[in-house]
Amino acid sequence: MKGFEKYRRQYFMPPKPCLEWTKKEYIEEAPIWCSVDLRDGNQSLIIPMSLEEKLEFFKLLVAVGFKEIEVGFPAASQTEFDFVRTLIEEDLIPDDVTIQVLTQAREHIIKRTFEAVKGAKRENVIVHLYNSTSKAQREQVFRKSKEEIKQIAVDGARLLQELSERDGGGYRFEYSPESFTGTEVEYALEVCNAVLDVWKPTADHKVIINLPVTVEMSMPHVYASQIEYMCKHMKDREHVVISLHPHNDRGCGVADSELGVLAGADRIEGTLFGNGERTGNVDIITLAMNMYSMGVDPQLDFSDMPHIVDVYEQVTRMKVGYRQPYAGQLVFAAFSGSHQDAIAKGMHYRDEQQETQWTVPYLPLDPRDVGRQYETDVIRINSQSGKGGVAYMLEEYYGYELPVDMREGIGYFMKGISDAQHRELLPNEVRDLFEKEYRNVNTPYAMEDFHFAREGGDFICTLRVVTDGERKNIVGSGNGRLDAVSNALRNNTNVQFDIMDYKEHALTKGSTSKAVSYVKIKDCRGLDQWGVGIHDDIITSSVMALFSALNRALAQRRAQEGKG
Repeated sequence: MKGFEKYRRQYFMPPKPCLEWTKKEYIEEAPIWCSVDLRDGNQSLIIPMSLEEKLEFFKLLVAVGFKEIEVGFPAASQTEFDFVRTLIEEDLIPDDVTIQVLTQAREHIIKRTFEAVKGAKRENVIVHLYNSTSKAQREQVFRKSKEEIKQIAVDGARLLQELSERDGGGYRFEYSPESFTGTEVEYALEVCNAVLDVWKPTADHKVIINLPVTVEMSMPHVYASQIEYMCKHMKDREHVVISLHPHNDRGCGVADSELGVLAGADRIEGTLFGNGERTGNVDIITLAMNMYSMGVDPQLDFSDMPHIVDVYEQVTRMKVGYRQPYAGQLVFAAFSGSHQDAIAKGMHYRDEQQETQWTVPYLPLDPRDVGRQYETDVIRINSQSGKGGVAYMLEEYYGYELPVDMREGIGYFMKGISDAQHRELLPNEVRDLFEKEYRNVNTPYAMEDFHFAREGGDFICTLRVVTDGERKNIVGSGNGRLDAVSNALRNNTNVQFDIMDYKEHALTKGSTSKAVSYVKIKDCRGLDQWGVGIHDDIITSSVMALFSALNRALAQRRAQEGKG
């Protein structure tokens, strides 16, 4: 690909190695979560959310369990300002939820921001101050020196302090050196420490220092090393909450966040489904569910993922991708035959072993934990599917326990239909196709009635059979009931076959009083044919299964002869 020569690495490594984070295996406890859906996510929309839509989204975020929510940039528009005022004046902020408002380090914007939050419980408000510190922004946008840029941050911090004290104090503060990832790490530390010198955090009044990946410029391990350096050298570290705000320009937002927390960060700012400018913010759902799947409580509730998706899509007019981790329509779906077989066996293993730990192959998470259903979201049937998937679907959803030897033929039967129609087969369609092809097939031979008698050690069976509109009684004997029926058919028709296998069980899904039987015969061509019978009486179901197998063999033979 031409043109790569014009690009160079724009990030800065710490002045000395910072690799303590590499010794940690996983995130052991949830960070503080802050949703920025209503600010960063909203400003990235083609049509920003209305006041009513922002209120609906705010309620969803509260229900999910967010305790810190950045609700907007009040000075950016009247809608933003009005939304903050509505939350406060209508007392919509729960006592355990803190709202956060964003402001540039510019005097008139800071003052407008304080007007927006007036009247709120001050301990439940975070005023988030930022200015850009990156080398590119300093040189190209602001054309200011390092000292001048640092002074902007310090002046902004002082104004926040002054306006807070004028209003009685108690507001919480956050500072972001915007474009941190393009800032020399030692200089970013210098600016943050200068801000801390103004705010003087304490154990009772901690300050948030947010280190944003405004533009993703490096591999995640570089960001982790930058975060570790900042955590080790920041003033008053014990009174500072280190926050991350990763964007996803390189597609590594989740990795940046996870490694950043391992490196010492305490807090994550992100959005649901990764919404945000350019390629978006880090997806908090993915982060939280990654922890959940490792056996760690994320302190957020995504157990009704379909509802969350619905609200999100409604208010943002965005769509959640089919393969979006944990939330997309197809993230648990298995179409591949080998995947379906492994999942089916894994699910059976759980039942057999009464397993409490989730270890099912190909499913890192139990779909039901996020409000999804096995019936519609896991085993899906199309031309790529195999015998295991069809068998699992018929068993789990409809109660059929197919004999092992029967599954391959049914699998190819369903694959063929899906391939010809070039579409997925829904569960009810799979059931209907299976039953039409295999169950109680009564053409060309229909069994009207039968009864058995004993003569010595044998069973005598009298069958009333209808074929081609003609009704007649036939008789056969055998050492068992099914053997007697098969002999009656062999001796009184031009059909030759041998019974090769037989299985029966109660149909446990939907119709618990019925019995289902499976019979395999080898026809005169040497081909195996299966039939299924269902009836209230187990003997009747077995006779019907034999008739089904025989009729399927005859239908296939006639079709073959017709082609010949």
